[in-house]
Amino acid sequence: MTGTHSDALPAPRAPLSGQTWREICYLLINLPMTIAGFVYVSAWLYAGVALSITVIGLPLLAGGLVGARLLAKGERGIARGLLGVHVEEPTPIRARTHGGLLPWLWATLKDPVGWRATLFQVIRLPWGIFTFALTLVSLFVLWPFLPWLARGMSNVDRALVRGLLSPSDELERRIAELESDRGVVVDTAAADLRRIERDLHDGAQARLVALAMGLGLAKEKLLEDPDAAAKMVDDAHGEVKLALQELRDLARGIHPAILTDRGLGPALSSVATRCTSPVKVTVDLPVRPAPAIEGIAYFTTSELLQNVSKHARATSATVDVWRSDDRLLIQVADNGRGGASLDGGSGLAGLAERLGSVDGLFVLDSPEGGPTTVTAELPWRER
Repeated sequence: MTGTHSDALPAPRAPLSGQTWREICYLLINLPMTIAGFVYVSAWLYAGVALSITVIGLPLLAGGLVGARLLAKGERGIARGLLGVHVEEPTPIRARTHGGLLPWLWATLKDPVGWRATLFQVIRLPWGIFTFALTLVSLFVLWPFLPWLARGMSNVDRALVRGLLSPSDELERRIAELESDRGVVVDTAAADLRRIERDLHDGAQARLVALAMGLGLAKEKLLEDPDAAAKMVDDAHGEVKLALQELRDLARGIHPAILTDRGLGPALSSVATRCTSPVKVTVDLPVRPAPAIEGIAYFTTSELLQNVSKHARATSATVDVWRSDDRLLIQVADNGRGGASLDGGSGLAGLAERLGSVDGLFVLDSPEGGPTTVTAELPWRER
């Protein structure tokens, strides 16, 4: 990617500064490096194209592109050390494929990073010869002008490195984001699955096992002691009610029926009634967003209100939901003690990661002493 403000260099002045000497060094080693790179590129490119009609031609081209990537990695390191150019490393080709020779071969042959690295080695040959000769002459003949000549020529090299050896900006950023988001989504799904399994095992499943045992004992006593059997059946009836309630609570935690049937407004109003602080809910949505976005908005708000109940010590809270252009905005505020943080693996950090996995944003403002305001943004998607 392009260099940051740290890449900016002071204007050269005599006597020669350390940075100017590094630039001169770079210009002098340009020639041997570019000759080696040009010879390498010419060899594999000529051989690969000539043999492309055979079975080994395409693998040879792919291998050459991988080598060009390695040369570019070295060039970035030298430019970083001598020219102060900081260019991020591109995503490895293997990270874009799902394994196997043919997917890797295809991804390598259409890899823009490898082809731009190849072009860099070709372009640099005439430029490397020119800069080497001019720098050498300047060292002996044009010494007073050397600092400015070195800076001007090295700036061209900086532009070449940034332009041809940087990642494909938007694509590379998006790949990195999607890889990160995929990990968050997988971890979140696994955590939710473990929670559901734990709730089933510790709650409804245990009650149903006890119910089955109780009914078995009642069946055995039915003829011997009808009164005791009736008491056992009555206890089992109570266990059935509790098991049904736990199953309903579990289902509501997965996706509440009121959200599906009536939308965010009624669903969030229902959540607000369970908060220990009075909550005013305002939802201004002319149409409903997509079910996935609606579900994320619901669970985000629900967890934020749970935090208000557990930690805020607030006497009042507000929930506002509205649409702004192509974004769904949620703001949860309370007048509690504040001091909430995204550090230390808190639940708020988990919420921020979940929102980030769908291109959302999470902003926390919670000074010590309060109040606390959390603003969440989600992409708007129609049903």
